[in-house]
Amino acid sequence: MTGRRGVVDRLGRGGRRPAVSGPGKHLVHNHVRMTVYPFRMSRFSPLEWPVIRQLRTGDRTGRSSAVQSQHTRDLTARTATADRVVQSICPYCAVGCGQKVYVKDERVIQIEGDPDSPISRGRLCPKGSASEQLVNSPGRQTQMLYRAPGASEWQPLELDTAIDMIADRFLESRRRGWQDADEDGRPLRRTMGIASLGGATLDNEENYLIKKLFTAAGAVQIENQARI
Repeated sequence: MTGRRGVVDRLGRGGRRPAVSGPGKHLVHNHVRMTVYPFRMSRFSPLEWPVIRQLRTGDRTGRSSAVQSQHTRDLTARTATADRVVQSICPYCAVGCGQKVYVKDERVIQIEGDPDSPISRGRLCPKGSASEQLVNSPGRQTQMLYRAPGASEWQPLELDTAIDMIADRFLESRRRGWQDADEDGRPLRRTMGIASLGGATLDNEENYLIKKLFTAAGAVQIENQARI
């Protein structure tokens, strides 16, 4: 029949399958080259055979210790070697999931969910689970960078210098946008040159200080992402 191979085609014209002997024996049949490697159970101890291992370890369903290799059994969790554990809060969204930060030699080695947290009860989203990279990533910026207007390159700055530059620009924007009174002479005493948009990761204490600072500066355009 067209499209189907007969028994003779599958077995060869002699009616028998070509004999294969010895490890790595090459077999050429119907223009297909195959290399046959016999499986040797002799390199495994009989006690390590899957069925025997299931019976020996009590893992009758083969879903626990019976399917673990020696390499897997020799592994040690990073948390087991930590010097101390610090309770913290995930720095991402406004949910505020609890985290357990494992520290060794003053370096963060692992971050896991805190089961004592009434909010997350030990759970973390993928971003929270990977937040260890925020500390140890080789791409993390550890120095203040500044790009001047019109420039194409970033230049490093000392932190004190950067804070002074921010303060100068803050005061200048406040001065240029200042309004003492409206058209009818009613007092305003406010600046329209400054606005604040807080992020959802700000906690209550930080929002309190931001509100106090901007109110003292005369700013009235204060908003937060969490409410939007």
